[in-house]
Amino acid sequence: MKNVLILGANSGMARAMAREIANPKVQLILASRNTKELEKTAQDLMLRENAPLPVVFGFDATKLDQHDKFLAEVLKKIKTLDEVYLFFGQLHDQRTAEKDFHLAHEMLVANYVGAVSILEKIALYMESKGHGLIVGVSSVAGDRGRQSNYLYGSSKAGLNTYLEGLRNRLAHRGVHVLTVKPGFVDTPMTQHLKKGLLFAKPETIATGIRKAVQRKKNSVYLPGFWRWIMLIIRSVPEGIFKKLKM
Repeated sequence: MKNVLILGANSGMARAMAREIANPKVQLILASRNTKELEKTAQDLMLRENAPLPVVFGFDATKLDQHDKFLAEVLKKIKTLDEVYLFFGQLHDQRTAEKDFHLAHEMLVANYVGAVSILEKIALYMESKGHGLIVGVSSVAGDRGRQSNYLYGSSKAGLNTYLEGLRNRLAHRGVHVLTVKPGFVDTPMTQHLKKGLLFAKPETIATGIRKAVQRKKNSVYLPGFWRWIMLIIRSVPEGIFKKLKM
C-alpha cells in the first residue's frame, strides 16, 4: 500500500489529482483547512474509485508553528509517507494587493513561506528514509515578473527556486522532487478572471502531473504549450519588456 499526502486537497487541481491517484493500492491522506469539505471528498473518492477511505487532516499553511505537530500526527496515523503533492496557494487581485499589503503578505506566506516550512520537514523525513516523491505545484507566473501579477508571481518564483534547490539536495538521497508550472486553470481560485482559450481543466493538469511523475521529470509546464509561451516571454529584452503591458 502506497501512502500519498495531498496538501491543499480542497483545491480544484488537488481534487482532480486525488481522483487520478486513487485506487485500491493507494492510501490517500487529504489535508486542508476545511475538513468538512474534505470529508465529502473522501467519501466520494472511496465510492467512485473503489479506493480505501482517505484519511483527513486539518492543515493551514500560514500557521507555521503547527506544521511540526501536523506532520507528527500524520506519521503517527499512517506510519510511513511515500509521496507528497503540494497544491495549496493564494491568489489575490494584483491592484487590490498593491493597496493592501495584508493581501500581499497573505500570498507570500501561503505560496512561499508556508510551502517551504512544511516541505523542509517532509524533506527531512524522506531523507532519513532514503526514498520518496515531492511534487510542488507552482505557476508559470514565477518565470518573469509582470505588472499584472508580480506579487503573486514573486511568491511562485521563490517556490520554483526553492524546489530546484531541494531537488538538487534530495537527488543524492533517493528522493525525487518535481516542479509543476501550470498556466491558467479553470478553478475557484481563478473565478474572477475572464476565461479564454488558454485555460485548462483541472483534470488536464492532473493527468499531466501523473505522466510527469511516471517519466521522472524534474520540471514540467502544463499544458505543454506554456513552455513555448514562457520561452518567448523570458526572451524579450528587459528594455523592451518594461514598456509592455503584461
